Amino acid sequence: MAEILIGTCGWTDPELLRSGWYPPGHRDAEKRLRHYATRFPVVEADSPYYALPTPRTTTLWADRTPPGFRFDVKAFSLLTGHRTRPAALPADLRGHPRDEALRTEVWTRYAEALTPLLRSGRLGTLLFQFPPSLAPGPDAEAFVRTARERARGWPFAVEFRDPAWWHPARAPRTTAFLEDLDATAVAVDTVQGLPTSMPADTPATSARLAVVRFHGRSPHWGTGTKEDRFRHAYTERELLAWLPRVQALAEATDELHILFNNCCGDAAPTAARTLQDLLRTRLPHQRTPTTARRPPAHEAPRPPSG
Repeated sequence: MAEILIGTCGWTDPELLRSGWYPPGHRDAEKRLRHYATRFPVVEADSPYYALPTPRTTTLWADRTPPGFRFDVKAFSLLTGHRTRPAALPADLRGHPRDEALRTEVWTRYAEALTPLLRSGRLGTLLFQFPPSLAPGPDAEAFVRTARERARGWPFAVEFRDPAWWHPARAPRTTAFLEDLDATAVAVDTVQGLPTSMPADTPATSARLAVVRFHGRSPHWGTGTKEDRFRHAYTERELLAWLPRVQALAEATDELHILFNNCCGDAAPTAARTLQDLLRTRLPHQRTPTTARRPPAHEAPRPPSG
């Protein structure tokens, strides 16, 4: 039975900072993260999607959180096939062709930056969120497999944004593909009924870890601004409907991460706290820690060489 860790996607969103969720005197980076870690045992670090972090940054993240705290870290945009601004790349790589050689070099630097989290036991998983343009097929599978081979030995989670990956006729192949890669399939909650809507029923493909990301139920999913796409305040009724899926995933894995990405003031931490309370009252046998726990089961790979 999994240990269920609940948190939010990010801890520095501007709307969250303006919401008053952080108490007075917790405006600097260190105090914000330390405060967050007293409330939740896991967080998604999304800033590495936009720019490569440095080992110093991730060392500080590890130092400012208790043993057993988890960071699920989004992969840099170039590694997942998203458009990447030249300015987001290291200066010495900006003139390089956008090819596999560049992705390999970027992966090496990304992995070096995350090694402090891995060695400290605070890395939950790498999160490879692939774009809607990555439709299922042989070329797409080859792209995902190459990304996984670079990250051999690292915890690896995959979120698809094209619902065709989980169409009933395709889902068994997608499941087997991710199982073969030793990759966690990321389940998501989004608005239903749109061409871009993702199904909620995603199977566990790794015995070690399952991940669920709650993106909100905005009708602007897949369009509009970031605030339009993710603005939603979850109701208790909406979260209650997820409890059977949560229990099923928990029964299939050692650890389950549930992360809220609905950036609307303090809507994400509010929903996270509500789900924690629901699990305690409706599924009291589930383990939902809010303090330090054991380190992850995976072993750290060797630090990448230059």
